[in-house]
Amino acid sequence: MTGTHRWPALLVLCAGSLMIILDGSIVAVALPAIQADLGFSAAGLAWVVNAYLVAFGGLLLLAGRLGDLLGRRQVFLVGVALFALASLLCTLATGPAFLVAARFVQGIGGALTTAVSLGMIVRLFPEAAERARAIAVFSFTGAAGASLGLLVGGVLTDLAGWRAIFLINLPIGGLILVAGVRLIAADRGVGLRTGLDLAGAMLATTGLMATVLAIVGVGEHGWTSARTLGAAALAVVLLAGFAARQRDAATPLLPPRVLRAPGLAAANAVQFLMVAAYFGFQFLLALHLQLVLGLGPAATGFAFLPTPLVIAAVSLGLAGRLVGRLGARRVLVGGLALAAVGFLLLARLPVDAGYAPDVLPALLVFGVAGGLTLPAVTTLAMAGAEPADAGLASGLANTTQQVGGALGLAVLATLAASRTDALRAAGTDPVAALAAGYRSAFAVAAALVTAALLLALLTARPLRRPAPAPAPGVRETSPAR
Repeated sequence: MTGTHRWPALLVLCAGSLMIILDGSIVAVALPAIQADLGFSAAGLAWVVNAYLVAFGGLLLLAGRLGDLLGRRQVFLVGVALFALASLLCTLATGPAFLVAARFVQGIGGALTTAVSLGMIVRLFPEAAERARAIAVFSFTGAAGASLGLLVGGVLTDLAGWRAIFLINLPIGGLILVAGVRLIAADRGVGLRTGLDLAGAMLATTGLMATVLAIVGVGEHGWTSARTLGAAALAVVLLAGFAARQRDAATPLLPPRVLRAPGLAAANAVQFLMVAAYFGFQFLLALHLQLVLGLGPAATGFAFLPTPLVIAAVSLGLAGRLVGRLGARRVLVGGLALAAVGFLLLARLPVDAGYAPDVLPALLVFGVAGGLTLPAVTTLAMAGAEPADAGLASGLANTTQQVGGALGLAVLATLAASRTDALRAAGTDPVAALAAGYRSAFAVAAALVTAALLLALLTARPLRRPAPAPAPGVRETSPAR
C-alpha cells in the first residue's frame, strides 16, 4: 500500500475502534431508559452490558488468530458488518431476552473488528517511527472514545430515546465498510491450510468467557458466592487445559514463540495492571460526580471533556515523537508516574470538593498520562511480534486490556462499596461514606499503577535475542527501546 493511502486506511481502523468503544459507554448511560421501556429486572439489566463483555472478551484471542489465517481486512470487515447488523437487532428489541441476545452478537462483531486492528497497523506502518505515530493516533480513539460516549449517550437518549444509541451504528458501520473496501489493501493471510487448533480455540474461548463471566458477576453475587467461585474454577480448568494443549498441538492457537517475543509478556502484564486502574477511574469518578457532588448525567459528561481533549493534544501531537526519540519504555514509565499522581489527587477528594480546584487537576493529569501510556504500552506489546503473528499479538493485547479492565472495575467497585457499607453501619453520613469509599478505591488504583510502574522499570532492559533475517519483501524495523 502506498504512503498516500496508509493514513486514510488508519482513519478507517480508528473509526471502527471508535464505533465499538463509543457503544460501550453510550449503553451505560442509557441503561435506566432501557430498563423502564423493556421491563428489565435490576439483576437482569446488568446483562445488557455483561452479554456483550462475555462475547467480546472471550473471542478476542481467537479473532486475532483468524485474522492471521484468513486475512485481517476480511475479518475486520466481517466484524463491522456483524456489529452493524446486531445494532439493528438491538433497535428492534421487544423484550429483555431479545436485547441480551443481540448484545451478545454485537460482542462477537466487536471482537472481530477490534482484534485485528493493531495487526493491520503493524502491516501498514513497518517503519518504527511512523508506527509509533500511527499507534498514538489509534490509542487516542480508544482513550477519548470512552469519555465522549458518556456525553453522546446522554444527549442521544434525551433527544431520541435509547434505541437511537444503536441505530446510529448503522450509517457509521456502512461508511466504514465502504471506506475499508476502498482504502485498506486486501491481505491473503497464511491460510487455514496451516491449521487451526480447534480444540485449543474452544478451550481458550470458553476459558476467557468463563473468566469474564466470573468477574462481571461479582457486583451482583459477591466474591465468595458459589456462582463466582464456580465460574472462576471453570475458567482455571479450561485455561489450564488450553496451556497444556498449546504444548502438544501441531499448530497451536498461541504458539510459544509469540510469548517469547521481546517485551511482549512484560508489556501485557503492565497493560493489565494499568488498565485495571484506568477503567475504575472513569466509572467511579462518574459516580462520585453524581452521587457525592450532585451533578446530573449531562453535566457529568461535560465534566469529563478535559480528559479526552488533553489526550488528543498529547497522543496526536507529542506521544509518537517522544516514543520515536526516547523509546516506548521511557515514555511509558513517565506516563505511569503521572497516572499515580492523578489517582493520589483523587484519593484526597473531600466531600464538599469543588470541580475546578479539586477534580479538574486530576482530570488534566490523567489526560497527559493516558496520552503517553496507552500508545507506549501498545507499541511495546506489538514491537516484537513477527508479521505472521501480528493479528494474534493484537488479539492478545486486546484480551489483556478487556480482562484487566473488567477485573479492575470489579475489584475497585467492590472495595468502594465495602468501605461505604462499613462506614454507614458505623453511623457515618451516607454521602460522606460514599466519598470515603471512592477515596479508598482511588488509593488502591494508585497502588495498581505504581505496581505497573515498578514492573516497567524492572523490565526496561530485557535480554535481547538475535533478530531473525527479514522475509523477502519485508522491511526490517528498529526494536522499541
